[in-house]
Amino acid sequence: MSSIPATLVIATRASRLALWQAEHVRDRLSALYPGCKVSLLTLTTRGDKILDRTLSKIGGKGLFIKELETALLDGRADLAVHSLKDVPVDLHESFELSAVLAREDARDALVSNLYDTLDQLPAGAVVGTSSLRREAQIRQHYPQLILRPLRGNVDTRLAKLDHGDYAAIILAAAGLKRLGLEARIRSYLTPEQSLPAAGQGALAIETLVGRSDLRAWLLPLACPDTTACAVAERAVSRVLGGSCQVPLAAYAQVGGDTLQLRALVAEPDGSRIIRAQVSGPVAAALRLGEQAAQTLLDQGAKAVLDKLAAATSA
Repeated sequence: MSSIPATLVIATRASRLALWQAEHVRDRLSALYPGCKVSLLTLTTRGDKILDRTLSKIGGKGLFIKELETALLDGRADLAVHSLKDVPVDLHESFELSAVLAREDARDALVSNLYDTLDQLPAGAVVGTSSLRREAQIRQHYPQLILRPLRGNVDTRLAKLDHGDYAAIILAAAGLKRLGLEARIRSYLTPEQSLPAAGQGALAIETLVGRSDLRAWLLPLACPDTTACAVAERAVSRVLGGSCQVPLAAYAQVGGDTLQLRALVAEPDGSRIIRAQVSGPVAAALRLGEQAAQTLLDQGAKAVLDKLAAATSA
């Protein structure tokens, strides 16, 4: 390994969760390399500024990383820390994911001041979510509920719930746990109720391509099992052209040397959900992801995707 640099700068979004994630990586690096000063460069992204429209209407997940990537390109930062599910699968050729850290809880969580489970919500109750993936799955299981968009950081979303705008909201369990808000979780949604998004619960570190020195320094932070799951899940999304405009889920789990992958594509209204499940060697994660995506296509996912694409461009 090349000599450790005197400084490393981490680019991060300004939200409380993003700062927690960047500080977590900073502390891990500082513990590994005590002689290196690791600092944060805090930036506000376009995705953080536009809160009155859903992600699917304003350009998707890439809105949360563009400013951070600019900081990598112009040398203000050495690495950027992201929630992996916010990172587009089609990264620009200048960038790469140099490490995927061990995954937190990948499940979605129900947060409510009145109800313990989705089953307890009365007909007509308003549920908030930022995700077409969650919306489609909940609509299929609970057609009597009203789903409404919910944007903003975790604290903003909780404030809207507490204000009475929603009977319940659905958030990623990982973010709540990382912020010490696990007590707000009334129940966890099973993967059968709401299959997680590709990469949900995992942190990823992005760097410029060619920084082999950084890849070597970051290697101790990488989790092989989570990395394999991420490869499989993101392969599904890549083959299917996954974006915020597509209700798509992909969730892999490793047991011993075997990786099991579940994936789905849905109509936004939940009227049709196409599912696939594959398993095989962990070393074949990429192939398994592509196989799952092809299975979805063989079952008619292309018609759903084409319909969504036409509606988006209209």
